[in-house]
Amino acid sequence: MEEKYIKHKYEPIHPSKDEWPVVKLARERKEFVKKVADLSEDRILKLTSNNPDILKEELETTLYREKLRIKQNPWVVDPDDDGSFWSGVKSSLVQISTEAGRNKVKKFQEYKSVLNSITARYAEEIASNFKATHYKFTRSVVTYGFSRLLNAARVKGFKSIFSNQYTLQDKIQITGETDQLRDLATKGTVVMVPTHFSNLDSILIGWVISVLGLPPFIYGAGLNLFNISIFAYFMNSLGAYKVDRRKKNLMYLETLKTYSKEAIQFGCHSLFFPGGTRSRSGMIESKLKLGLLSTAIEAQRANFENGLNDISGKIFIVPVTINYHFVLEAPSLIRDHLSITGQERYYKENDEFSNSYKISKFLIKFFTKGSDISVSVGKAMDVLGNYVDVDGRSLDKHGRVINTRDYFISDGKVSVDNQREEEYTNMLGKRIVEEFHKINRVFNSHLVAFVAFEMIKKQNRKLDLFDLLRLPEEEISIPYEDFKAGCQLVLDKINELKSQGLINTAPHLSLDMDEIIKRGMENVGMYHAKRPIIQDNNGDIGTDDMSLLYFYHNRLTGYGLEKLY
Repeated sequence: MEEKYIKHKYEPIHPSKDEWPVVKLARERKEFVKKVADLSEDRILKLTSNNPDILKEELETTLYREKLRIKQNPWVVDPDDDGSFWSGVKSSLVQISTEAGRNKVKKFQEYKSVLNSITARYAEEIASNFKATHYKFTRSVVTYGFSRLLNAARVKGFKSIFSNQYTLQDKIQITGETDQLRDLATKGTVVMVPTHFSNLDSILIGWVISVLGLPPFIYGAGLNLFNISIFAYFMNSLGAYKVDRRKKNLMYLETLKTYSKEAIQFGCHSLFFPGGTRSRSGMIESKLKLGLLSTAIEAQRANFENGLNDISGKIFIVPVTINYHFVLEAPSLIRDHLSITGQERYYKENDEFSNSYKISKFLIKFFTKGSDISVSVGKAMDVLGNYVDVDGRSLDKHGRVINTRDYFISDGKVSVDNQREEEYTNMLGKRIVEEFHKINRVFNSHLVAFVAFEMIKKQNRKLDLFDLLRLPEEEISIPYEDFKAGCQLVLDKINELKSQGLINTAPHLSLDMDEIIKRGMENVGMYHAKRPIIQDNNGDIGTDDMSLLYFYHNRLTGYGLEKLY
């Protein structure tokens, strides 16, 4: 049966109260930021055991890392007073440490004062600048602008840019559990967790939320996007809160987690990328960053503690996969991935999405080439990874209704248990990864890239990955008929997995295999100067860039398809 996808725009969901929580949160922004700063301070004091020596060490570590960031990796979006603020922190720490006659209690209070100035700064930096009027305008601009580009690309003639012949739904297909998502957004709080392959993802998901008629979501968007003027405007208008991946100190991470937890508990629908950053390998994320994910579990427990035991106090996790034929930033992403030797390394954010001109050029190229995108919405789950029914009730693996609250009870009451919640976070992360793989939508480009790389690897069994990637392109050749047979072999296995509910496919994979290969080769890496897959005069298959081929091949890892070779 052919998969159906949305061909119209839903009517917006109207709030059951006077306004959506995200609008109320924006109105109370100043008070909310202060609350986040104070709660973050409390969390950090607990983590440092209220010990002045440990707190001092954490403050000095934060200062050192921030001074290093300012010197080695500054961004345009960084505040002008960055240097002076951290110099002030340094002066305060020196003064506290050197002045004689201060007792330990007084020193601790002064260290706490420095801590609060840092958490207040971080909370203000992270906080969203959502404005309802800007949000409505931005949604209309994104939809109108993308539609104009689409019609200019598809309809010939001077008036094409004003044509309404094509809509974005012809270009960007939204599939999956969209009705459930809309329904649950009126019952409880939704946390949407998408895969992350491109800087385009944030605006794309914003458009999807608009098309589905959903209320505003708050976003966890990479601060690097705010370096780019056009993205900064859209992200601010859409309600993005800022996530700075350069900052890995305890104080920043705890403030970020507190902001997310409090916003979800406030009732704001939330969106963040659980992979933490764009997939540099091209693979579907298999190991998630659990920091922000844990905040959904904390918020759920807090809701139960506060007596919100019905569906209105429930938090729903909705996995989403974004499927592209090609990723603009692929060359720099795969370079980063291949440079990693097992430990996280320091790198500067520097890729093809580095300014507004390059983004505009990419968008025009994307629409002109006619390459499709699909966004697949998965089944909603509770914070423990159990599916939920149409009424938002949690179900065990046998379909029986269970009470999520029971999982947070100790000695007859809802209680805080950090070790237990850490385990729940790990469980939820694994469930999200499973769902990502199930709702992943295979494109012809994914198929041909996977088969080409695996067949080249098979021809060179004695080479490890890095030697394989260094193979001279002129030495790489796959006879077309062998390649066609390989594609059919893998597609048959994919269809078998699909019948088991373990993967999904785009409708175009039901075409004749020659046509699938032809279109797949046209689509994969169409933007890049060096093409991942080429065909010579004899029709045989080769590549201009093995690393890029590896990147696009990786989209289908994790399914055991490599065993076919």
